[in-house]
Parts: sequence; C-alpha cells; structure tokens
Amino acid sequence: MRYSFQDYISIKIHKTDLLLTNFIKTKLESYNIAPEQNLILMLLLENDGLTQQQLVIKLNKDKTNIARMAASLEKKGFIRRSESQNDRRSVTLHLTETGKALGDIILPISEEFNEQISNGLSKEELIELERLLTKISQNVQKSQ
Repeated sequence: MRYSFQDYISIKIHKTDLLLTNFIKTKLESYNIAPEQNLILMLLLENDGLTQQQLVIKLNKDKTNIARMAASLEKKGFIRRSESQNDRRSVTLHLTETGKALGDIILPISEEFNEQISNGLSKEELIELERLLTKISQNVQKSQ
C-alpha cells in the first residue's frame, strides 16, 4: 500500500513539532531566549547544578549542541559554567540571579503554553499520547 505525503505519521509529527516550536518561539522572543535554551533553563530551575552530560541525556541532544547553547546562555548572563571539582572534563551549569529571575517569568509562560496545547485533552488521552510517542521513539531507536 502506498501512502500519500499527508498520510505519513512522521510528517504529521513534524508539522506539529514545527507549530509548537514556532508558537513557543514567539512567546519567548522578547526575553532573548530560544525554545531549546528554554528547555535548559527549565531543567536548571528544576535541578540547578546539572552537568552538560546530564543535559545531553535529558534533552537527547549531542554534546556540541548543548555546549553551544550553554555558551550562549552564559554570554547572556543567565547561567554560569564551572568545571566539576571531581572531574575536570565535566562542566556543571548553575543559574545566575538573572537566570533565576528570568525563570520566574518564563516558567508561567511554559505552563500556560502546556495548558493551551493540551486544551480539550483528557488525562487519559494525555497518558495515551505519551505512551504512543514513547512507542514511536522506541521503534526509531530499534531501527537505527
């Protein structure tokens, strides 16, 4: 059976991802922060002092991307990077006071964003969506 372009689940997921990314990008633009940088800030708000390697794992990004985003966040004054005392190859990230203040602003934006995109979905539907996305991710990982 041949699928039309619009029938591919990967295309539907990609289009949805683009919509989500553009939506949150617009919300964060005035704060000089990109959506992916926002993810790092949110993780540090949750658990300050994560290493770059921990962010690589949590965000499923390569080391170079995380290092580049961390450097940008540091240049903007939102975080500071320091070498781990136990392992000089390991870099730990900490929020600055400016980063914490920004977190107080962007966390409600992120929460509102999450509420807007899940509007009309029941708790059961959200659980099912997470289950299905996890299954798709596992299928991709198995085929690599």
